[in-house]
Amino acid sequence: MSTNHTENTASQELLSRIEAGKAAVLAQTDLMLREFGRAQSNWKSDGTRVTPVDIAISQNIERFIHERFADDEFFSEELADPARFEPEPLRARFAWILDPIDGTNNYATGLACCAISLGLYENGLPVYGIVYDMGRRALIHGGPGLGVFDGDRAVSVSQAAPTPQSLVGFHSPHDKIYAAQAKTVVENFKIRGLGSSTLLLSYVANGMLEGVVDHNVKIWDIAAAIPLCMAGGGELYFFNNTNPLPVRTFDLKMKRIQYIAGGAAFVARARELLGV
Repeated sequence: MSTNHTENTASQELLSRIEAGKAAVLAQTDLMLREFGRAQSNWKSDGTRVTPVDIAISQNIERFIHERFADDEFFSEELADPARFEPEPLRARFAWILDPIDGTNNYATGLACCAISLGLYENGLPVYGIVYDMGRRALIHGGPGLGVFDGDRAVSVSQAAPTPQSLVGFHSPHDKIYAAQAKTVVENFKIRGLGSSTLLLSYVANGMLEGVVDHNVKIWDIAAAIPLCMAGGGELYFFNNTNPLPVRTFDLKMKRIQYIAGGAAFVARARELLGV
């Protein structure tokens, strides 16, 4: 299923949340930078890495948001044990979805490709994304109808026709039944794998990459970057019945999302190559 850029009239309710979200994320950057490459690693029951910084950022941003918008729902990858967590339905008009550090493996080992990812959803649909790109010390933010910005600079998705020289973000499939699709992507584009799905899609939104193909993400990995891509004039095509929109539940054990994103020409070519 494909989702395209749609207009959104910004209400004061939305604008106040956008400003609060940006402030909440920026307030955590000193902590993130100070502990970079130093934070102790722990391992969750699902085999993924977590650090005390992930937990602290989650708690701090949740507190910041709820002090201002007590009725909003807040979901984070790091606020529950996946083995014990039961899916939670989204009931409130506004919901926040956070990945406190997307790219924790990079962060813990001193690789700078990592980000704070905070997405704002209204009735389950993406309305604004806020991504702090730690390696570039840049805030990428935007939403449908509001534009997308890299810092203060307005940016957009590349609409160039794809070529073998196109830079494309790619996350090697977890499930090896998709190895043939992976081989096709690698053979047809110049691949960039960063260890952060948030940054791959955010770099499509700001035009640094021409597209992305990913078989592996969960909603918190791209919750902030989806509205960025939409705001920049991009398309997202979810295949194998993995479209997460609108978000109706937050489930730490959800199945993996598989998608293609970029300008219309890239998405069409990638779909043709992958047969989806």
